[in-house]
Amino acid sequence: MNLVKVCVICLVLSALASAAPLGTSARSVIPSELQQLISVDYRALRNSDTAMALQQQVLPESLKQFEGALKGVGIDPDHDVDQLTFVSYRAGKQGLKVVGLAEGSFSAKTVLKKIRLHKIRPVKYRDSDIYNMSGGMQMMFLDDNTLLFGDSSALRGALDARDGYHPTLDSNPQMADMIASVDSGAVWSILDQQGTQNMLLSALGDAGKLADFDTVKKRVLGSRYLMNFSNGVNFDLDVITSDSTTAMTLSSLVKAGVLYRRMTATPIEKAALEDVSVNSDSSNLQMHFKADDKQFQSLIHSDLFAAVSK
Repeated sequence: MNLVKVCVICLVLSALASAAPLGTSARSVIPSELQQLISVDYRALRNSDTAMALQQQVLPESLKQFEGALKGVGIDPDHDVDQLTFVSYRAGKQGLKVVGLAEGSFSAKTVLKKIRLHKIRPVKYRDSDIYNMSGGMQMMFLDDNTLLFGDSSALRGALDARDGYHPTLDSNPQMADMIASVDSGAVWSILDQQGTQNMLLSALGDAGKLADFDTVKKRVLGSRYLMNFSNGVNFDLDVITSDSTTAMTLSSLVKAGVLYRRMTATPIEKAALEDVSVNSDSSNLQMHFKADDKQFQSLIHSDLFAAVSK
């Protein structure tokens, strides 16, 4: 996924409020082959005028589908959901699978009562009761306030991990360790090695065609980011590499990519790109973007924003 597009999607979901670490039940269903995890504090989303203004313009289609499925079982994301987490994991020849995890003020008893009024019967998967949702999705409660949902195969893959039939996230120390570094944020994400390599290649543009990138990309291990709106718009991304030399080389390449994009940018876009700082710290590439609300509101009407938010 394009690095700027990642930023844009996160801006929509960014927050002012308290940290949103994963609950124990939610963490238990994450397979070891995790590709990306995005966790959103919905309480904070409601407190950000900028985020709300952006919501409909760049909201990912998958998020709209998840929200629609929740409304179909009587859960209003705008009022009942405290935290929404998206987990994409690699399932061999089946490709990527995606499940959602909703944690909030709703209760299993109340939701299941509404479902039964519509004469929806559960299907057993080992000891779990699985119910149909709208849009071809299914759901089940991990505990009274945590709902797991997704398509049939994705949901069952997550339950296989929880029930010990498949390795879980805790057997993947590279990804698990990155969670510990960012889950104090209101909105945070981690991305695996392959996903990070693809993101960087897309973001670098022509700079990604340089021989140096082919050399360093195999030493890229993963990435993580945090965003918030507590004082304007802030975005911090770390790309984890195997050594300090790789981080320094990658930093130079990303700086070249930013300069290249500035050459064809509009004045508003140039101002935004000038607020992007890139450096390296030990084995990590660090990227930071900061803008005030007024500046960012101007940016969302630019051609650059339109291009990266499709």
